[in-house]
Amino acid sequence: MAEHKRILITGAAAGIGRATAQAFLDAGWFVGAFDVDEIGVRAWADAAGPERACAGRLDVTDHDQWRSAIARFESAAGGLDVLVNNAGVLVDGAFEAQDAEAHRRLVEVNVTGTMNGCHAARAALTASGGRVINLSSASALFGQPYLASYSASKFAVRGLTEALRVEWAPAGVRVCDVMPLFVRTAMVDKMTEVPALRRLGVQLTPEDVARVIMRAATARRPRLHYTVGFRTAALKQMLRFSPDRIAAVVNAAIGR
Repeated sequence: MAEHKRILITGAAAGIGRATAQAFLDAGWFVGAFDVDEIGVRAWADAAGPERACAGRLDVTDHDQWRSAIARFESAAGGLDVLVNNAGVLVDGAFEAQDAEAHRRLVEVNVTGTMNGCHAARAALTASGGRVINLSSASALFGQPYLASYSASKFAVRGLTEALRVEWAPAGVRVCDVMPLFVRTAMVDKMTEVPALRRLGVQLTPEDVARVIMRAATARRPRLHYTVGFRTAALKQMLRFSPDRIAAVVNAAIGR
């Protein structure tokens, strides 16, 4: 897939999205950076130049905005080869202590936003024989205490990825996801009530995740799930043999 050089990234104003946008720009790709933070992505794209990048506001929960973003990107880039569904939010702490609206909003962004992106980009990706890279999480390997709704949303992203991997294969569209553990971003910095974070710490940077996304985007035969970091890879391997028992042990050890 070395010839594929046009990528649209959501949640690109900061963190993993920004690092990914920069990595692909540095590698010579045309990059579309979209986010609810329009000022942030436009400043980045202006610095890159119109021949190398474009940017715009995108609320991923709004399908009409998705259609406009795809059309804008295709107009600037001439097509779409890779979509990275990165935009996401997080609610941490005891499930019942969080406002129900916060849980709903999380699902809207993390799940509906990813579904909207896949749906809106389907025709463009079919035309190019492109691929989708969804941002899942190590939290999609087992239900993570004190990140219950976030974990549930990433299980949904994993399920969507696995289903569309099969469903879209005849059209030549590859679908995969990326599963990092805790990453040094502003979102994680705000987490205060997750025992697993205190026990495991933050070992990954946005650049670490961006490198894995680059592998997923350029591999001739991309894997279904890409883990990021040794701990996530080791956990995924353990869960192959006794998922329920291992999940119970892990939750007891790090999640309380």
